[in-house]
Amino acid sequence: MRKIGIEAIGTYIPPERHTAQYISEQSGTPAEIIITKIGMKSKAVPGPDDHTVAMGVKAAKIAIERAGIDPAKDIDLVIWAGEVYAEHPMQTYAIKFQNEVGATKAWAFDVNQRCGTIVVAMIIAKSLMETQGYKRVLIGSGYRNCDLIDYSNIRTRFMHDLAASGVAMILRNDYSQNVILEGSVITDGQFSEDVYVPAGGTVIPITCKAIEKRMQYLDVPDPPRLKARLDRLSMTNFLKVVDESLEKSGYTRKNIDYLGLIRMKRSAFEFVANELGVHPYNQATYFDEWGHMGQNDSIVSIEEGLKDGKIKDGDIVVLTAAGIGWSWNAITIKWGMWKGE
Repeated sequence: MRKIGIEAIGTYIPPERHTAQYISEQSGTPAEIIITKIGMKSKAVPGPDDHTVAMGVKAAKIAIERAGIDPAKDIDLVIWAGEVYAEHPMQTYAIKFQNEVGATKAWAFDVNQRCGTIVVAMIIAKSLMETQGYKRVLIGSGYRNCDLIDYSNIRTRFMHDLAASGVAMILRNDYSQNVILEGSVITDGQFSEDVYVPAGGTVIPITCKAIEKRMQYLDVPDPPRLKARLDRLSMTNFLKVVDESLEKSGYTRKNIDYLGLIRMKRSAFEFVANELGVHPYNQATYFDEWGHMGQNDSIVSIEEGLKDGKIKDGDIVVLTAAGIGWSWNAITIKWGMWKGE
């Protein structure tokens, strides 16, 4: 079977920051706790022009330039893997994204699974490329769910690190570099009513009264109950999708050279890395200045891993994610030139 590889990636992180001190002043959480326990010195927040799709476009233009392609001629399909909290409700963001990057011959659609979306988009893109023969697929994402965080709400403190960024990835068919292998996804609907924005849907429309009650922000109705159930399942499922992705790809934990971990509190980050036999700082990248960029974390992790020399030709790279709803995701990549194993 023909190989599907990553031809180029692009990332964009806004320069503006909320510091730990600022978040402390707004939330009442001591700055030392934010820095040490949450593991965040600062986080990226959007500037005036850093809208969700717009950030994905900035990243996509970098990826297109790196690939040296003409988007009007060379891109067959566009997948928007970014957030639904974007420029305007009821837009098809993939079509907006497609237009703004100039992929005029492609067709486009949206997919979303919160922080798991990049992995899901890669699985879908690979399948479509294998069955439909598309030569190039552009996956784009923007994320600024930091706007949906009310620092004064103690129930959402574990999400105070939500940040902003844009990423993009160009997948190429019959391409023997940075080959995408197999993915694994677990979803568990028992958590589907645990984290959401109360107002803005059909149950509670946006009204002045809803806004006065600050219902336009993310909330967690029952944090202790959520934590108790997640503690029983989350890390087990996280490790399970990594093992399944590796096994389907013909590898095991001992083969992992680089782990593109989603950003989480430092203790959890170190636990997952250590459980998988990976050094948390030599074979992964921890974001303590940019915050949690949702589904974009793993692509930013690749970018930083390459810059720092942590990812080398021949390495087995595993990207991971976990998102509200709840989902756990992993996908394995053989970085560099395929040697025909």
